[in-house]
Amino acid sequence: MEEVTIKIEGMSCAHCQANVKKAITSVNSVSSAEVNLEEGKATVQYDPTKTELDKIKSAVEDMGYEAKV
Repeated sequence: MEEVTIKIEGMSCAHCQANVKKAITSVNSVSSAEVNLEEGKATVQYDPTKTELDKIKSAVEDMGYEAKV
């Protein structure tokens, strides 16, 4: 497993936070995601042999938020 912190831009409420977490955890091989609304970041644990970081970022961006590593 690998842990990465992703900066998330565009979150403004708890609903946004929940949407981002749902998007991240829907990606195959993500084992956990903690999304911090106040800091605008997500800490994600995933298996890099089964998925790429870009897929996680794309899942967030598909929900209308910006994701940067």
